[in-house]
Amino acid sequence: MTVFYNANIFNGKDTEVMQNQWFEVADGKFKQIGVGNVPASIDEKKVNLQGKFVMPGLINAHTHMMMNPVTNKLEYLTEAEVTVTALKNLRDLIGSGVTYIRDCGCAFNVDIKLKKLRDQLDLVIPEIVASGRPMSMTGGHGDFREDEDGNINWSYLVDSPDEMRKSVRTAFKEGADNIKVMATGGVMSAGDNVNDTALTMAEMKVAVEEAHDKSKRVAAHAQGNKGIGNALKAGVDSIEHGIYVDEKQAEFMKENNVYLVPTLNAAASISKYGRDSLPAHMTRKNDLVKHDFFEHVAMAIQKGVKVVVGTDAGTPFNSFKTGTWEEMELLVNKAGATPTQALFGATKYAAELLNITEGYGSIESGKFADFLVLDQDPTQYITAVAQTDKQVFKKGVQIK
Repeated sequence: MTVFYNANIFNGKDTEVMQNQWFEVADGKFKQIGVGNVPASIDEKKVNLQGKFVMPGLINAHTHMMMNPVTNKLEYLTEAEVTVTALKNLRDLIGSGVTYIRDCGCAFNVDIKLKKLRDQLDLVIPEIVASGRPMSMTGGHGDFREDEDGNINWSYLVDSPDEMRKSVRTAFKEGADNIKVMATGGVMSAGDNVNDTALTMAEMKVAVEEAHDKSKRVAAHAQGNKGIGNALKAGVDSIEHGIYVDEKQAEFMKENNVYLVPTLNAAASISKYGRDSLPAHMTRKNDLVKHDFFEHVAMAIQKGVKVVVGTDAGTPFNSFKTGTWEEMELLVNKAGATPTQALFGATKYAAELLNITEGYGSIESGKFADFLVLDQDPTQYITAVAQTDKQVFKKGVQIK
């Protein structure tokens, strides 16, 4: 057991930093939390945090651990290559302060397999809400060929409600925690456009029905306005990207507790680093939507939609090391969020979306002791989370 004292705590649920706090960690969890001097009756190892700032470990709610953001190779990946890439990316994430992720699409269900192996092999990687292979229509955003011979698809290809039901049930049998559906085209896929609709509302309704019957969630890749509307009518739990979300849709999302995971850093990274190296269809589509993207996310924040931090990490030049911080800075500097709103997006709101609030997302007695120690107050300076030499604790054990 260890007592940390002389700390200023952003606990992930209150807007104010709690000053001059102490907290006890035992068996990987937060125990007592108090203010002022540590009671004399507590005779344990004591660590003076010297007035530094403590916050919950970051949650990144939209990653693709299988992808290499430098090579940008999407097809003909073998399972071995996907696994090696994923392990490197996961280590980069936890080193950056991300202690929990939701992966939103992984070939060969490697995210599911690594989740199962994490504790068995004592891997120093974030905990994982795994989606496994996503749901895509034939020829849609997600129809990518994998393995050396191209005979394995990144997605489950579904072209009817019955095929969706079979695929979702298969995904859950394989161990998926979350279902990812492709409601529209996207920037990275060559054969469609952002405004193209993909899976039908009827198909997505089946996914939602199957998932909600098992207390699971459905995330919808939805960029164009009509596809966002279809996904919302189908009852999904989160809109991923949401480039052309409109005011009525934002109001619906607020009223029905549907989360928005914008992944602004995906667009920003392509624009900043990819102009001379990426396929023309990616840069062309990205240029067309980038301004509207920031504008519509800003509107959603103003409307009170719960905006969750997710980066689409693994997409071109979208780093696992720095992307989570960059996403939070974009939310503040480009979309008008306050630092506290951005912090909630990586703690409280993210934990709600991932359905892990019982143990994560805030610093409270009884929850797992995932926390960061920072030099500056993140509620005043969102750049505080980007501190490269910050301390990172996972279940009370310092890993950096």
